[in-house]
This record gives sequence, C-alpha cells and structure tokens, in this order.
Amino acid sequence: MNRYNSPHPLTRAGLLYRIGIALSAIVIIVYFLPREQNYTYQFELNHPWRYGQLIASFDFPIYKDEATVKQEQDSVLKQFHPYFYKEDQIGDEQLAKLKKDYTEGSLKQRLKENSYYNHVLQALQKIYNQGIISANELKQLHADSIHSIMMVENNLAHTVATTSLLTEKEAYEKLIYADTARYKLHILQQCDLHDYLVPNITYDKEKSDAARTELLASIPWSSGMVINGTKIIDRGEIIDQRTYEILQSLSKELNKRSETLAQKRLTLAGQILFVVVFITCFILYLDLFRRDYYDRNRTILLLAGLLVIFPVITSLMVTYNIFNVYIIPFAMLPIIVRVFMDSRTAFTMHVMMLLLCSISLRYPYEFILVQFIGGLVGIYSLRELSQRSQLLRAALLTTLSMMLIYFAYELIHTDDLTKLDTSMYISLAINGILLLFTYPLLFMLEKAFGFTSNVTLVELSNINTTLLRKMSEIAPGTFQHSLQVANLAADAARATGANSQLVRTGALYHDIGKIENPVFFTENQSGVNPHTALEFAESAHIIINHVTDGLRLADKHNLPKVIRNFICSHHGVGMTKYFYISEQNAHPDAEVDKTLFTYPGPNPATQEEAILMMADAVEAASRSLPEYTEESISNLVDKLIDGQVAEGAFRQCPITFRDIETIKGVFKEKLKTVYHTRISYPELKK
Repeated sequence: MNRYNSPHPLTRAGLLYRIGIALSAIVIIVYFLPREQNYTYQFELNHPWRYGQLIASFDFPIYKDEATVKQEQDSVLKQFHPYFYKEDQIGDEQLAKLKKDYTEGSLKQRLKENSYYNHVLQALQKIYNQGIISANELKQLHADSIHSIMMVENNLAHTVATTSLLTEKEAYEKLIYADTARYKLHILQQCDLHDYLVPNITYDKEKSDAARTELLASIPWSSGMVINGTKIIDRGEIIDQRTYEILQSLSKELNKRSETLAQKRLTLAGQILFVVVFITCFILYLDLFRRDYYDRNRTILLLAGLLVIFPVITSLMVTYNIFNVYIIPFAMLPIIVRVFMDSRTAFTMHVMMLLLCSISLRYPYEFILVQFIGGLVGIYSLRELSQRSQLLRAALLTTLSMMLIYFAYELIHTDDLTKLDTSMYISLAINGILLLFTYPLLFMLEKAFGFTSNVTLVELSNINTTLLRKMSEIAPGTFQHSLQVANLAADAARATGANSQLVRTGALYHDIGKIENPVFFTENQSGVNPHTALEFAESAHIIINHVTDGLRLADKHNLPKVIRNFICSHHGVGMTKYFYISEQNAHPDAEVDKTLFTYPGPNPATQEEAILMMADAVEAASRSLPEYTEESISNLVDKLIDGQVAEGAFRQCPITFRDIETIKGVFKEKLKTVYHTRISYPELKK
C-alpha cells in the first residue's frame, strides 16, 4: 500500500509517451534560448548599477557613441569629393551630328549664313569642354552640400567646382545667348540646338564609394581600451558617461564574439546539455515520488507545458529586450501545481523552472534568489484554494516577500539608500498584479486538462445545487445519510493528510442514484418496504442500479470525473449481502449466481475513495445498532473495516495500514459524539 508508487506496470506506449513529452520539452526550450551571448544587463545613464561587481574578462575597445561618430563622419565628409568622368566621345558625336545636319540637312537653310554655323560649332565645342551634367545629379550635389567634384579626364583627376558645371538647360541658354549682338536670337532658336546637347559628365559610383569608405575609415571608432581584469563598475555606483560607453562597448563586443560559427555550436551544445540534465532530474523525481502521475497523460502534459512556457517567455524577453523579466509571475507555476497536485511537486517544478530560465540571464543569482523565495511563499500561502480572497492574499504575500528579499540583498551590497533601484520594486509590483490572473487561468486549465480544483469542489458541495436540492426533496433520508458520511469522511481525510474537500464533495454525491427509486432504500422508507413483494435478485438489482443511475445523473449534470469515481467505487465490487444471504437461505440446495448480487465496481483507486467506502459502510451500519456504547461502536467499526480489508477492497489503493487505523479511531470518536454514548452504570450487587 505505497502511497506514491503507481500500481500499474509501465507499458511500451507509456514509455514512448514519456520520451516524446521529454524530447518535445527539450527541443522547444533549446529552440527559444538565445544563441548569442546577449548582453542582458539593463542600465541607464546617471542611474545606479544594480548588479554585482563587473570585471572585464577580455580586452575590448571603448566604442564612441553614435552621436559622436555621426558628428565626426559629417565633419570628414565635408572633404569628400565624388568622382565623375567626362566622356569626350559624346561631345565629338554631337559635333559630328551638327556638321552632318548642316551639310546634308535643312540646318543650313535655317542658319542663313555660314558665320552662324561656325559660331554654333565653336560655342558647342566650348560647352562640351566645360562639361554638361544631368539636372538631377547636380541637384543631388547641392543637396549634399558638395561644392567641388573630382573630374576624371584621360585617366587623370582634377578638382572642378560644381558652379562651373552646366545642365542641359543652362548649356542651351549659354549657346543661344553667347553673342546676341552679332547673332540674332530668333534665328538660333529656330534651329533646335537643344537636340545637340547631351550630358557628357557621368557619376563614377565605384570610385566615389571607395573614396567615401577611405575617408570614413580614417575616423577612429574607439576612444580607448579596456584591459582584461579591469574593474568596470560595482553595485550601487552611478553610471556616468564614460562608464556608459564602456558598458555599451562590452555589449557590442560580446555580440561580435558570439557570431562565429564555432562559438554558436559550442553554445548550442551547452544549452542542450543544460536542459537535458534538468529535464532528466525532473523525470527522476516523478519516478521516485509521483509515479502515479504517469497514469494520467493530461497531468504529464500539463507539467511539461508549465515547465516549458516560462523559460520560453524569459528567452523571448531577453532576446528582444522587451521588458524586465522580473514582471513575469513565475510564482504562478508552483501555485497552479499546488492547487491541482501537491506541494512537493510544486516546489520541485518551481526550482527546475527557475534554473531553466536562469540560463538566459547574464546575472542569474539575484533572479533565482528573489523568485525562489516568491515561489515558496506562494506554495505555503495557498495550501488549499477554496476562495478567491485566498489567491489575493497569496499574491500579496508573494510580492511582499520578493520585495523584502531584494531589499535585504540591496542593503548588503550598497552603502547609500539613495542608490536603491526603485525600478525593480515597480517590476515586482507588476509581477504581483499579473499573479492575480492565476484564478481565471486555473479555470481554463481545469476545463482543458480535466482537473478539479478545490474552488470547483466547494461550489459543488453547496447543498443548494440542483442535484443536491433534488435529493433533499425526493430522498431526504439519503440526503441526511450523505451529509453524515461527508462529515465522517472529511474528518478522516484531515487526520490522514488526504484531500478533505474532495472526499466531502464525493460523499455528498455518492448516492445520487437513489433519487431514481428512493423508496427502495431503508433510509427513505416510512413503514412500507416494497422489497417484500420482490424476489431477492430483483431487489438486489434495484439496489445495485443506484450506482449506474448515479453515473448517468452525474454525466447529465456534468460532474467532474473525480466525483464520478466516488459514485462507482463507494461499494467497489462488494455484494448486497442481505439479499445474497437471504437468497441462499431460501434456496439452500441451489447454487446462487453471485454476479446478480455484486456491484459493478471498481474498488477504490485513491485514498479518498477508500475513506468514503469505509465511511459509507460505517455510517449506514451504525443506524442498526441496538444500543450505542463505546464497545458496540468500536466493535462495529473494526468489524466492517477489517472485513473490507480482508475482502481485498483496498489492494489497488494507495493507503497504508497506519492510515486505516487512524481512520478507525476518527470514526469511533465521531460516532460516539453523534450518538451521545454514555458509560454503562454498574449494578448493585446483592
């Protein structure tokens, strides 16, 4: 009767399911872990450094801030001259085109005189020698405040002022207005001279980019060096401008170092090994202490999901530097596990989760310390959730405990109270607010994974629910019996460390099937017994059917599975002994079919179900005692429970012999109180 080890052997399918869940958890956690050695310290200029002493572990340059670099770049780029090259071939082609149009075309008729042609030819040649640039390129030069360019002619470069460059429009105006005294404007305008003006200065992007890069490379990107082993900053010190630049430089250098393929491979291997070790430790914990969880696939799935989600959220927040990780309500995990399962598993999972999250952080000691205390307080303050106010109290105590331990930690490492990090306390306050969302999350998890929380059990145990109110009206005797059984079972559960609220609720509903035929059960009869008109087998069938009728009503009213388990197991595979023995006495020579008088079962599979079976039998039988003395009650309890043990009712049940003896003692004391037993007075001897 080991309380923690599962009685069911491990099947191949079960083993594959465990391995699949474990591998999936490992892959998901490792996938989201940051590969780069991200600089996860959070700091601000002119604010205190809230971490421990930081010492350089390698040499690295002190990079200038972006504003300084930008200012120096702007200054040096004033000396930048973009490269352009002049294409003399374009000018020659346009001059040749002019000559051809004059000798072979109609241009000669429009120019009238040969002197006009010579004037245009010479002016056009001077314009091409000066250079024509496109209007867009010249506009860009003015926008970039560039006053001169490097002109490449015959593989030689020389400086040319941008003011000497002509656009096509300016070249045309210069051509027709060159000598208006001797050459009439209207004659030149009708010759379509703009057809001979084409840009012959082209931007040389390759040489210009090379020149720009060379200029920018001449700017030193660092303003000093930090030598390996140098102290950078200590806890509580104010971050001045120089220290701020050093911290920023360290961040850049770490990111550069993590970009190498070899480093990424080593980082990935280390992360996989780290996660595998802790997932394996958790699996070993389940094998040693909670093997019964393996019988419930949804339980394993929930545990794995909770163990994965918090490291993933932490990794994402660190990778993208979204918020301070301390606003994440990590205490939510142990609270959920405590409500649905047990404190030991909640504590173990909380520790494993914090260690898995810490791998993403640059300074994990402080994180583990604060969150560890918060989780412990959360587990202790919410041992049994039955009211919403309990969760509010748990959130408040958890938040205060985290603030207190962080305050103590700061006092140890600071010499001035003005240097306390107020932003951390704000993050912890947000953490406490988010922790309140555990309540609706519990409801969603309850529906998704088939759990039943104490809150639900408390709601179901309200005697004003539809089903219980119906039972009190139709089968009042059964209702009173259920109340008495609930009180007995709850007291026994508290004495043995079982879930008292669960067994109380199960006791209230264990006999709801009697609603269908209430008069066939003695507690509801008032002088008339309908069994007198029936065969013993028929009577047994009606009595046994209250189990199946109860399950049908439970399904109809959507009662949780744990409550349905109480309905079908409170008689186990026992017999309706009254009718079976009566049948045997009536037919002593015939072989009686025991299956007609046997309940469908199964026998109890949990400690709570076993307690209910004992309480149900004891309470029902106690009503038939001829007198209520300590001896009669004690004998009755011992006889009934020992009989159940002898019949093997608790063989598959995680309950110990010590628990059974404790339960007997509780029942005896409770029944003596209920029936007001008195000591027997001695008779006077004559």
